[in-house]
Amino acid sequence: MGTDRPDPIVTDVQAPLETALIDEFLRSRGYDHTSVRQLPPEQQEPLMKQASAYASGKLAEVEARAHFVQGIHGDVEDAERTRHK
Repeated sequence: MGTDRPDPIVTDVQAPLETALIDEFLRSRGYDHTSVRQLPPEQQEPLMKQASAYASGKLAEVEARAHFVQGIHGDVEDAERTRHK
């Protein structure tokens, strides 16, 4: 047994995208993770909250678009099945 950590049952498949979106937000403000860590807490905390809110909004947008596309494909598949009966 190499680690004391249990294997995760569910992995957060959105985590890499969330990290990329936070990085994008920070870059747009002229920062990266290293430079943010060097900020005083009173500047660092609001910036990271904004970055997190930005990433959350974008993830919600991606999820909504995915559901929309799935709905379209589901409607098309249902119509095809009905037509071929």
